Order: sequence, then C-alpha cells, then structure tokens
Amino acid sequence: MSELLGRAIDALRELLPLGRWVNEGVKLLLDHGATVFDSVGVMVEAFAQWIEQGMLAIPFWSTIAVVSVIGWRRLGAGFGMFVLLALALIVVTGFWPQTMVTLALTLSATLISLFFGIPLGIGCARSNRVNACVRPVLDFMQTMPAFVYLIPAAMLFGLGRVPGTIATVIFAMPPVVRLTSLGIRQVSTEQVEAGNAFGCTSTQLLFKVQLPIAMPTIMAGVNQTIMMALSMVIIASMVGAGGLGNDVLASIQRLDIGLGFESGLAVVLLAIILDRLTESFGVARRGRDN
Repeated sequence: MSELLGRAIDALRELLPLGRWVNEGVKLLLDHGATVFDSVGVMVEAFAQWIEQGMLAIPFWSTIAVVSVIGWRRLGAGFGMFVLLALALIVVTGFWPQTMVTLALTLSATLISLFFGIPLGIGCARSNRVNACVRPVLDFMQTMPAFVYLIPAAMLFGLGRVPGTIATVIFAMPPVVRLTSLGIRQVSTEQVEAGNAFGCTSTQLLFKVQLPIAMPTIMAGVNQTIMMALSMVIIASMVGAGGLGNDVLASIQRLDIGLGFESGLAVVLLAIILDRLTESFGVARRGRDN
C-alpha cells in the first residue's frame, strides 16, 4: 500500500513541478524584462541612497538631540532620557554609521510600502472584489519565509541595497494594507451617512470622514510595517544591503559573541525607539477622538 502511495506521489510530483515552473518564470523575466528591472533598480537605488546620505550627513549629536526631544514631547521625560542614553550607547559602541544605514533602509522600504500599501488598502475597503483578490496575495506575502524573497530579488536586481529594499517592501507591506482596509471598514454606517447627508462626494467622504476616523488603525499598520521592515533589513544583509545586518552576519560567521551582542543590542534599541514613537501617534490621536 505504501509503495503504491509513493508511486502516486512521484507521479503527481512529475505532473506538478512547481519549483521548475518558478525557475523558468524567473528566467523568462530576466530574458524579457531586463530593461524594466534595471529602471526600477535605478529608481530604488537613487531613493534609498538619497535617504542614506541624508541620514549620514546629519551629525550624530544633532540626531540624538532631535529624537530625544521628540521622545520627551510624545511620551514624557522618562522616554526622552531613554532615547538619549540608548543612542549615546550606540555611538559609544561604534555602531552609529551602521545604525543610520539600517534606519535609512528601513525608512526607504517603509515609505515605498506606504506609497503602495495605503491606496491598496483603500481599494480593498471600498471593493469586496478587490479585497477578495488581494487577501490571498497578502497571506502569501506575510507567511512565506523571509529568506525566500532574497533569492528572486538578487537574481532580478543583483546584489546591494536594491534587492534588500524590494524584498523588505514585499515582506513589510501586508500589515498596512490590512489595517488600512480594516480601519475604513470599521467606520460606522451612521458616520458615513452623515457625510453623505452633508453632500460629500466619494472623495470628500474618504478624506474628510473615513480616513480621519480610521487613522488610529492605519497608524497601527504603519507601526507594524516599520517593525517588519526593520527585521527584514537585517536579513537583507545576506544580499549586501549593508547596515547592522552585516555585523550580525559577521558575528555568526566568526562565532563572535561580543560583536553579535553589540550589533544586536543596537538593533533592539533602534526597534524600541521606532516602535514607541510611531505607536504614540496612533494612541494620541485615538485619545483625542475619544
């Protein structure tokens, strides 16, 4: 019986060679879409490089002062002091340039994700058909192991920050799409009817009623996108994206516990600061709405 099942599985495997189809599809894209991918790569490279150069050009003391003041104004003196000490520790351990490169990669990937994700989330909220088509794609994007995205990205765009940024965008976009759609769908029927009663057009209803009310949920999606982008940027060091991921990867290759701890601590501190600051905007707005 087991032998028959084994033969049946082998026959089905021959009929459904998914791996071979994917390899042939990527090869087809390389053969016929090289110009398109080169153009996309140039735009992403220029955008990411512009943000990175801007981050590195700012003196570290200025960045620390500004972020500490923002933390103090948003979350109080305690968090402002934490931001000051955390960023000062990153400077002392010598990981400031790598941290700024990682932050620049995270910001560039996040901005691209928001540029495409928020309109897609609005489309999902306003059309059940679009939502039904997009949800399985988002499930696939969110559950596929992160390392898998690096293979086609490296094949299509080469090595460097471009494949790392694009892989990060694919991995980090689903939360903002889902939560934008959820936030708009949760706007009550009475509020929508009130907007219609005042003569709002469809566009006015979206921007003056639905989006402002849904903003706390959308900001939660932005927060999750930033966190996922940061985690993916570290993994993207495997294709030459740079930043703290290079030091984490080097510590694994050399079994250097000290280097791994210091670079990992910089990632943790950066993640905490980004998480608390972005979360504070949604919480503050929710408090004003209530």
